[in-house]
Amino acid sequence: MTDRLPETDLTRHRRLREQGSLDRADLDAILDAGFVCHLGVVIEGRPVVVPTVYGRDGRRLYLHGSVASRSLAGGDPVCVTVTHVDGLVLARSVFEHGVDYRSAMIHGVPRKVTDPDEKLAGLRRLTEHATPGQWSYARQPNRKELAATTLLVLPLDEASVKIRTGGPDDGDGPDAELGLWAGTLPLTSTWGAPVPDPALPPGIPVPEHIARREGARQG
Repeated sequence: MTDRLPETDLTRHRRLREQGSLDRADLDAILDAGFVCHLGVVIEGRPVVVPTVYGRDGRRLYLHGSVASRSLAGGDPVCVTVTHVDGLVLARSVFEHGVDYRSAMIHGVPRKVTDPDEKLAGLRRLTEHATPGQWSYARQPNRKELAATTLLVLPLDEASVKIRTGGPDDGDGPDAELGLWAGTLPLTSTWGAPVPDPALPPGIPVPEHIARREGARQG
């Protein structure tokens, strides 16, 4: 049986309902395909949207930042969005142009992680989400660094998912007679070759978990 997301006033698809999904697997796939989100909060009565890295751990989302960041105070409602652009939809008329995309919008009240063990585990999940294998390769954070880092955890209980795929929608309308090209222009992102730090001493090889990502698709 498909694991369904609950439909609430915040997540109900009111426009382009055919692009909406209540399948939790679609939400997980969108989150797993990226590692940067946009965190929307209200600070002193003004909306603020902050890009930050994240990591998914089951039905929880970890968000990372500095203790000096007012956007990571926790305890108040937030909205987190993740979007992947898969291509441009180029129709015969400008009105019918569009974008192929996958997006998730998550609502909830995040909790600031204060327990040292949970904080360390959350940072590990966040690091491994972006670069699998890096947590065990690099030096792990010390007590001072942990104290300077804020980690929020947001339950993935209330989310809206939308996915758009396919070509233009005007192939069977009057504009089809214009003799204009129409179709999609796909967009993909791939990892490039690792660039060593100029301060790196000679002879230190690129670790395998990083080297094997060269040429791999991201997103």
